[in-house]
This record gives sequence, C-alpha cells and structure tokens, in this order.
Amino acid sequence: MKNLLKSVTAALLIGLSTPALADDPLKIGFIIPNAIGQIGWDYELNRGLDVMKEHFGDKIEVTAVDSVGEGPDATRVMTRLVAQGTNVLFLGSFGHMNDGLALAKQNPGLAVIHAGGYMNDTNFATYAVRHYEGAYLAGMAAGYATKDGQLGIVAAFPLPEVLGIMNSYVLGAQSVNPGLKDVKVIWLNSWYDPARERASTESLIAEGSDVIFSLFPGTTSTVATAEEKGVYVVATLSDITPVAPTKHLAGIQANFGPIYINLVQSILDHTFEGKDTFAGIKDGAVEIASLSPDLTADQKAAILAKQEEIRAGSFAPFTGPITDNTGAEVVAAGASLDDGAIKSMAFIVKGIDTTLPN
Repeated sequence: MKNLLKSVTAALLIGLSTPALADDPLKIGFIIPNAIGQIGWDYELNRGLDVMKEHFGDKIEVTAVDSVGEGPDATRVMTRLVAQGTNVLFLGSFGHMNDGLALAKQNPGLAVIHAGGYMNDTNFATYAVRHYEGAYLAGMAAGYATKDGQLGIVAAFPLPEVLGIMNSYVLGAQSVNPGLKDVKVIWLNSWYDPARERASTESLIAEGSDVIFSLFPGTTSTVATAEEKGVYVVATLSDITPVAPTKHLAGIQANFGPIYINLVQSILDHTFEGKDTFAGIKDGAVEIASLSPDLTADQKAAILAKQEEIRAGSFAPFTGPITDNTGAEVVAAGASLDDGAIKSMAFIVKGIDTTLPN
C-alpha cells in the first residue's frame, strides 16, 4: 500500500502543472495585490515578472492581474484564472495564503507559488527574500549618515518578516555607531496608506529623526516626504533614487526574477516541489543599491565589504550576543539564528523604542 501511494504521488508530481501538449506554453496566472507604482512591493513583483517573461519567452503565457486585495475578490480572481486553464498561480500577498492553499488542495495538477507564506503542501510552494541581509547594510549607511543619532522607522505590520528587517537594520546601524539614541517606530498597520505614511514621516522628523526607514512602503509617500523635508531616507525593496534624488541614502533592492525563474524551470523540468525558497544576497535576490554620494569612500567600502562577507557566508546579521529591548538575551555569543528562528521572529532588539501588540 505504501509503495502504491508513493507511485501515485510521483505520478502527480510528474504531471504537475504540465501543459496539455509539449509545445503548448506554460500558462501562468500572476496576482499583484495593489496598483503597480514606482517603488515597493507591487512594483518589484511586476519587475520580477518582467525578468521571468524575458527569460522564458514563448515557453510561458502570462496573465497578470493587479489591484487584487485580500478576501473574496482575490478568491474570485484565483478561481477564474484556474478555470481558464492556468497551470501555475503566483500569489503576491500574505493574505492570499489560505485561499490559495485551499485552491491547491482542490486542484492537484496546479502549482501555486505564494509570497511570504509559512505553509507548504505538495503543490503549494512559498518564497521569501532575505531582506534582512540588505537591511543590515542599509543600517550601516544610516549609522554613518545620522548627525543627531536619531533614526526613525515607518513600518507596515509587526509581522516576523518585518521585525527581522527592522532588527537587522538597527543592528547594522549600531555596529558603526554605538552611540545611537533609541530608534523611534510608527506602525502603519497597513500595506498601503499614502496619507498615513506622510503623516508618520512628518511626525518622526518633527521628533528629531534625521534618517527615515520606509519599511515595506505601499507607496512613495514616505520617501517623497523625506526628500521634501531634506531628511535622508532608506526604503525596503527598491532603489529609491528617482523619488528622492538628493536624500536617498540606500536602497534595499529586491530581485524576485531569479526566484521566479528557478521555480518555473523546476515546473518545466518536472522537479517542482511544494517547499519554501528563502533567497538572499548570494542568490542575487537582494543587494544594497544606490549608496548616497554623501557617504565617504571608506564608508561605502565598508558597506560593500560587509555585503561580500554575507555573500560568502562568513557573516550573518543575527549573530550573538543580541539582547532584546526588555534586556533578555535572545542570541548567545557566537550563536546565529537559523532560518526557522528568523522567519518566526517575535522580539525587538535593544535600542528600538517600540513594543509588540499582545
């Protein structure tokens, strides 16, 4: 009986998401949660999609739908794409996970690839970028650039991925500037709220922050406001130079293209598995971008040297000793967090003035 089950599973994997005929293109549905702007999550999802399309050419046929939020509308779009013969479904929002997983279970011949999720199944894969690696480097830039020692962060939600990016950023800043004041944080509790992004940025600047970190911005609002106020700004996901031509400090540039190419190639090769991909600097999935000309040559060199250490595996941002902001040791001296601990992070490092909701 066990051998029979193994044979059936293998047969399903061999046929998973394969076009009806060998010459038919692989039909891919791609769901982007918000409108595609100039920087940020939705822009980078779409940029990765463009890289994938250029790489595969007529081997794939892509139907992309943007501005698909979480909830019933997303479910209807997913279901429609599958009914239209989609072989592979990319889901771009954390909130698409449960409905996407249910759809995968209902359609064993469908490959579903979800951004940032934490559940996997035979035909349900997840992926994430090690943004925290780039955040450490951007934090070094912030530590070098601040004049008053006061950093401010406009952050989306207190999710583990966001906490990892925030913590790594502050650890990077502290590594080059141990005299920093406690970092101020404003939580948006939203992925997309331009008015609140602007108000939060103005508030942090009014309280003395002279470097702002836009952590998972849904819009360009934080970046544009910092540029307008003459304050340095760092952003997750994108090179922000076009929006802040004089005050961009560094961009934590995500590159989803290599991840998409590897996953789609595995489907074409019949080797696809419903597992997690966690890609970083060594994979070409993230890098520090557009370091400000206001940084000195030595400062830039130090940041780029640290990037090469991360690429080579000789340095990991979450290497102890690390203390949280309650005074408890969370990483012992000489130890490093594994991927599971990074992906489930639930602490704030010492030097960040915020608390987590109960």
